[in-house]
Amino acid sequence: AMIQKRVSKGDEEAMSFLGNKYYSGELGVTKDFPRAIELWTEAAELGSLVAHHQLGVVYCTGDGVKEDKPRGIRQWQQAAMRGDADCRHMLGVVEYDNGHGKVAVQHCMISAKMGYEKSLNGIKAMFTEGHATKAQYAEALIGYRDAVEEMKSPQREEAKRRGV
Repeated sequence: AMIQKRVSKGDEEAMSFLGNKYYSGELGVTKDFPRAIELWTEAAELGSLVAHHQLGVVYCTGDGVKEDKPRGIRQWQQAAMRGDADCRHMLGVVEYDNGHGKVAVQHCMISAKMGYEKSLNGIKAMFTEGHATKAQYAEALIGYRDAVEEMKSPQREEAKRRGV
């Protein structure tokens, strides 16, 4: 009831959350892919990066919707331009899969410098395959380390210690 109320008031994060529940059929909600897509689309239009990510995944994989990779990639691009490290990483994966190693490295470099470990590991793999230089891998390592260091706080350390 509380989520529905927030959705009706235009809360993009509530829309995205409810879209996830319709997609997975969790919390007593019946699976309803069209409703999930509708909620994510509205949430994305209102600025939800999570909704952009989810739309990117479903359109790129065709899971619950007709596959439309260009549409999915556009969703990731919109979120990446607004600072979403996961979507930036996904763009790197797409470029790598399409044989564009240099562009893949650029995308992963950006998200690694945001503290996104999957991208750091991706650059390491591309380095071992010859798609990234030693200097790029070193730059990614330093950028990743600096980002992780910046995010540290006593509160986060305490939460980690407690397993939260």
